[in-house]
Amino acid sequence: MEALCEGLFFFMNDQRVSVAIQGGFGAFHEIAAKNFFGKIPVSIVPCDTFSDLFNILAEKQAECGIVAIENSVAGSILQNYTFIRESGLTIIGEQYLRVVQNLITLPGKTIEDINEIYSHPVAIQQCHLYLNELRKRGVKVVDADDTALSVKMIKEEKMENAAAIASELAAKMYRMQIVKEGVEDNKRNFTRFQIITGNKGVIELFNKQKRKINKASLCFSLPHQSGKLSQVLSVLSFYDMNLSKIQSLPVVGVEWEYLFYIDLLFDNYERYKQSLDAIKPLTVNLQILGEYNNGRQPSED
Repeated sequence: MEALCEGLFFFMNDQRVSVAIQGGFGAFHEIAAKNFFGKIPVSIVPCDTFSDLFNILAEKQAECGIVAIENSVAGSILQNYTFIRESGLTIIGEQYLRVVQNLITLPGKTIEDINEIYSHPVAIQQCHLYLNELRKRGVKVVDADDTALSVKMIKEEKMENAAAIASELAAKMYRMQIVKEGVEDNKRNFTRFQIITGNKGVIELFNKQKRKINKASLCFSLPHQSGKLSQVLSVLSFYDMNLSKIQSLPVVGVEWEYLFYIDLLFDNYERYKQSLDAIKPLTVNLQILGEYNNGRQPSED
């Protein structure tokens, strides 16, 4: 990854990698992007929604994007599977992030001052047990577009009796106060992000790096016949492919038919390519969404 970052450094005209994120400055997407690119400075392009993010990439207003695809507590972010497939963008890497949620207020406030809490629905879901206790004493929990933008809103509108659930970075960035650290229910709360791009120069640079390709994200549908998925999985097993993720989504407009998104881990790239040749006759519209290096899963700490 370090060699990759050095190559990107010289590739970008302004010596920065422009990365579109969902959310405002200080969002977990920004933290994940900076972790992925390491020492290489990134230029963050905030987007209110994932739809906006993919529009920004389609309009070439950013070289790369980073999108949450799965959380260990809340599960898959289903819309992003569809966005990635329909966009035609390529997955070039992934980043795992330990997510620590914090209760953030204006400076000088206490938990007793709070009567409203704002955050993204996924963050709220991750903090259900803690927030449920506050609901019992009348605190209102409100869905918002983003964690970090909730902090910004409370800051700018001087909301004396409001709090946000967000990252430590967001608190520092907006000079706000953390009144309660680590309010997520499960301390093994991780999010997996995928780095995507349609920039041919970036893709070519990634392809030239001496990085190990040991993971692939695929998408396909199946003929409406009994046992077809079982056949595909059996073939992948024969070729020693490790199925690390499978997600099904309905085919819009075609009742009871599904798209299958799978992640494969492998040690032998040639063996992997052979497995694709073997399953292609069994599938419909087999699509490679990306081939990349398996991200390192962090420990609890």
